[in-house]
Amino acid sequence: MGDVAMTVPVLRALTKQYPKLTITVVTRAFFKPFFRDLENVSVFEADLKGRHKGVLGLYKLSKELKALNFDAVADLHNVLRSKILKFFFFGKKVVQLNKGRAEKKALVTGQKFVQLKTTHRRYADVFEALGCSVDLTEPSFAKPKSLSEKLKSFISTADLKTIGIAPFAAHQSKMYPLEKMESIIKELSKNYNIILFGGGKKEEDVLSQFETKFNNVKSVAGKLKLDEELNLISNLDLMLAMDSGNAHMAAMLGKKVITIWGVTHPFAGFAPFNQPKDFALTANRELFPLIPTSIYGNKYPEGYENVAGTVLIEDIIKKIKTSL
Repeated sequence: MGDVAMTVPVLRALTKQYPKLTITVVTRAFFKPFFRDLENVSVFEADLKGRHKGVLGLYKLSKELKALNFDAVADLHNVLRSKILKFFFFGKKVVQLNKGRAEKKALVTGQKFVQLKTTHRRYADVFEALGCSVDLTEPSFAKPKSLSEKLKSFISTADLKTIGIAPFAAHQSKMYPLEKMESIIKELSKNYNIILFGGGKKEEDVLSQFETKFNNVKSVAGKLKLDEELNLISNLDLMLAMDSGNAHMAAMLGKKVITIWGVTHPFAGFAPFNQPKDFALTANRELFPLIPTSIYGNKYPEGYENVAGTVLIEDIIKKIKTSL
């Protein structure tokens, strides 16, 4: 989800700087709402569990795409599926994303602790190789969406600013300890509306407990479709998230995004788009010098499970309040 969301600000810049371009994004149907506000951008839904499943399915997909008479392909994924499609696109110009695997390996093995090229810049480089240099320094964003009565119900007090909090991530090692997050929610709910984001039964249950305990706190988990969540996020004043998809969804909509990092690190290039460097609150490397232990948070040595907890509660609250 995060990878897809990170393409959005790049495509917005591309289409504004090259208004005669027509872009077709090939992605899963679930992600279609991400691209709804982009001019000259349409979504072709890849049914990877149905008619486009497997090599034969990808061949069918390639035939369907060729019927669009496209001029070139920007492969922003560079995985096995897109490499197979590249083979089927014989004769078409295809430029694939350079993921910087060697640089990232050096980062997680401790050889070089330096800021790597951002993923957004890597996406832009693909279009530059196709002849369209993209300037990401002056981004624009869609206006906040009008809220339906249903969505207004998630904002407790109209005259308070509203903070979104997404406390979960794909891996436990990327999450802030929930007992500490509860303390943050308790404190912030005294002066702000809090909207909690998450998905899945376990997350719904945890967020529902937070909602019950504190005033001005509402959970959207399991209650909204993706396009409704995006409408709500577009009206936030700030999002607090982990190194996760919710951070990138808020950033693509032009929101302030403060992130908490565990065993991963923004040096790998996955910080949310257009955010100040000090909005990324990282774990203590003096205590845990092997950070980042992996790019995605799926690998870490024993004892590194809860390193995000070294970010102090008071520092997070102070950063949020000063940012607002």
